Amino acid sequence: MQTILYKANTRGNANHGWLQSFHTFSFASYHNPERITFGAMRVLNDDTVAAGRGFDMHRHLNMEIVSIPLSGDLEHKDSMGNQTVIQQGDIQVMSAGTGIDHSEYNKNKDREVQFLQIWIMPNQRPVSPRYDQIKINEHHLKNEFVQILSPNQEDEGVWIYQNAWFHMGEFTQEQTVVHKIHKEENGLFVFVLEGSAHAAGELLDRRDAIGVYDIAELEITAQSDSKILLIEVPMQF
Repeated sequence: MQTILYKANTRGNANHGWLQSFHTFSFASYHNPERITFGAMRVLNDDTVAAGRGFDMHRHLNMEIVSIPLSGDLEHKDSMGNQTVIQQGDIQVMSAGTGIDHSEYNKNKDREVQFLQIWIMPNQRPVSPRYDQIKINEHHLKNEFVQILSPNQEDEGVWIYQNAWFHMGEFTQEQTVVHKIHKEENGLFVFVLEGSAHAAGELLDRRDAIGVYDIAELEITAQSDSKILLIEVPMQF
């Protein structure tokens, strides 16, 4: 087992007033040569956007872009004609491919919006730009992971052009789950959204993460009531 620990207080931080962003990997003005990627994952930004503010129209190329709202309402518009609002309980994906322009705004004038934006490097290029947005399975039980993303159009969740799987779950204190890796060449990134959990010999608190590879499965135990995101990606791509 190989591990890389990402404590919340070691992330890059950009405070633009209207935007508070924490960067797990090098992004914009934050550059850390030891934190460029975890396998095929290039970006994991933890963003809080002030009421009524947001990102103007901008362009992406050849990247799988996944947005997961944590609270509030995020309004999306793009050059393919999509105009939607994503909320907590949704997951959104864009295959930027040959090029897509989009904007993201806090729809509300009286409260912040919080969301994760994750970039995964694709295994096919060029591809036609694509957009999808779904509700995460609302009927899954506590103390288990629900799949929210995969490489397969027919599977649960959204899909992307990469051999990657995302799972999310809520766990009660001292609950243990064993998560099996889909492909032996993949690594697993464990990100604690809320609460705390033990994984790979480390205690992870809120917004801490650990990347683990050279494993077939990983045991995770909630130290407190917790919400956890798992991101499985190829380590070589």
